[in-house]
Amino acid sequence: MPAATVSAGKDRRPLVAHLLYRFDTGGLENGVVNLINHMPAAAYRHAVVALTEVVPEFAGRIHRDDVEFVSLHKPPGHGVKLYPQLLRLFRSLRPAIVHTRNLAALECQVPALLAGVPVRIHGEHGRDVHDLDGTSLRYQWVRRAYRPFVHDYVALSRDLAGYLEQRVGVPAPRIHQIYNGVDIERFHAAAEGRPAIGDCPFTDPSLFLIGTVGRMQTVKAQPLLARAFVHALQGQPLLRERLRLVMVGDGPLRAQAQALLDAAGMGHLAWLPGERSDVPELMRGLDAFVLPSLAEGISNTILEAMASALPVIATGVGGNAELVVHGTTGEIVPAADVETMAASIVRLAWDPTRALAMGRAGRVVAEQRFSLPAMVGAYQGLYERLLATRAR
Repeated sequence: MPAATVSAGKDRRPLVAHLLYRFDTGGLENGVVNLINHMPAAAYRHAVVALTEVVPEFAGRIHRDDVEFVSLHKPPGHGVKLYPQLLRLFRSLRPAIVHTRNLAALECQVPALLAGVPVRIHGEHGRDVHDLDGTSLRYQWVRRAYRPFVHDYVALSRDLAGYLEQRVGVPAPRIHQIYNGVDIERFHAAAEGRPAIGDCPFTDPSLFLIGTVGRMQTVKAQPLLARAFVHALQGQPLLRERLRLVMVGDGPLRAQAQALLDAAGMGHLAWLPGERSDVPELMRGLDAFVLPSLAEGISNTILEAMASALPVIATGVGGNAELVVHGTTGEIVPAADVETMAASIVRLAWDPTRALAMGRAGRVVAEQRFSLPAMVGAYQGLYERLLATRAR
């Protein structure tokens, strides 16, 4: 997708250029969509630059018509070959702020400096797939090498903020911890009872539906949930009459998860429809949400589940424990621990009243701590402070 011509001569609004690896379905990318859609249009213009590709269908989620989209079609490997193209792009767009996200886009800070971009921000949204515990010295040194090119950092969780300070050596005053926000108007509890999910075979209101939503890739570890579901039913055979599993999303692990369920003779008790666009309605059609990830930043799907008044079972990685209040809004379980996850599923399935109370408590937390206005206000305030500082 080539860049359109920007005519900013008479437009005094500062331009924020958001750089990321690929603009497609995902939590990081959805956060960018929410930020652009809900930030006051009078405050900033925006451009989304993908090192590989801007997927048109996903870009359509941005409702503003003044947003620039640029696909650079980067081949595998270091992006130094893109530097001349990025330098020309930055000089053409003349952004006031370049905001890169995650390690794959960090190298874009170099041409941003060479182009004289006034404010350069880098955001850390989650762990790298090849460095789930943050101990890779190579990744730490890469981030240290680019540290002089970045003015300030945004960490989505306290865990990531600590990583930047302790492992990468970023001074604490240059790190700003901003939680994701969730659209509590779009994601909300069902008015009465659990509505049926479109095309889902599990329509009986007496069933207890647990589910997850997300790209089916290694770090999200959906096969762990499939194994926990099997383990729960093997240990509690009576639950076969009412416990069902919904796993929404597509990716390389979808077939693996389905094969695990089929091999255990439980494929008919689960529904794996692939990617769906009706996530709010899907959430309202569940009784509990499970996130089996091996690593996370601040999970958008956890926030969406909480806003939908669902109890959440999540692994204790990244910022998950900063969102889920163990024993009050859900349960935190160790990563890759199938037995403990299965036990949590069984507890909620046998006690739907407790599950309902946890979900209602989660909704209150989402309203009070993780609203979209709070997130947008934090980013807008950061942008304004850094622009004012650089201007001086």
